[in-house]
Amino acid sequence: MEAGIGTLTRLADERVDAVLVVVEPTPKSIEVGQRAAELARDKQLGRLIIVASRVRNEADLATLTAAFEGQEIFAIPDDPAIVEADRKGVAALDLAPDSPAVEALCRLARSLLPVPA
Repeated sequence: MEAGIGTLTRLADERVDAVLVVVEPTPKSIEVGQRAAELARDKQLGRLIIVASRVRNEADLATLTAAFEGQEIFAIPDDPAIVEADRKGVAALDLAPDSPAVEALCRLARSLLPVPA
């Protein structure tokens, strides 16, 4: 989906399984992410997950954790394998399945699967 909160503003009373708000540890990204998270909470759309992208160190993670206090956060580390895959036009999962970012994204994907009854 596109960056920003436009998609969330257009949802009426629909419910979704999860709303993923992807943010980077930059002031502008955090500002937009906070608006998106607030809108998703206000509309009670579904499970809200903050995806902390391009996390370089503990300070980045601490900044995002403080900005989204009490929210479920998945940290995706800044990983050169992602950039390399993009440049080659291939999926990072195919190029570097054991890279830290791919492993983190796989954990996120598994967390979205329904729990077996």
